[in-house]
Amino acid sequence: MGIDMGDSRIGIALSDPLGLTAQGLTVIENKGRKQTLQAIGELIKNNEVDLVVMGMPFNMNGTEGPMAEKVRRVGQSIKQVHKVEVKFQDERMTTVSAEQVLIQSGMTREKRRGVVDRIAATIILQAYLDRKGE
Repeated sequence: MGIDMGDSRIGIALSDPLGLTAQGLTVIENKGRKQTLQAIGELIKNNEVDLVVMGMPFNMNGTEGPMAEKVRRVGQSIKQVHKVEVKFQDERMTTVSAEQVLIQSGMTREKRRGVVDRIAATIILQAYLDRKGE
């Protein structure tokens, strides 16, 4: 499972059973830590997930920004509560890439808002899968 963690929305993606390709699944509204962990937990259980790949928001110079600590804490909670492996994947430019794909497809700004986080999660998970296959 790939996760693009945001303050308002959380994009979720899943890989195929062979771990070759990532597909966007859904977007969860971020309504606080407890509800977020519960919603992610339901997805983990329903999809038999054993590995979660979270996008790590590095700054362009490679340092960690303030959101990185939040992502680490949520990742640690997911690992402890749901008993799955959690890994982190550099997510620099994933939201920008997702926006560009949606703009090129002709999607309106209003419609992009609900989809961009799911696409970003897909890009994060696919980058991890590609790197793992090297």
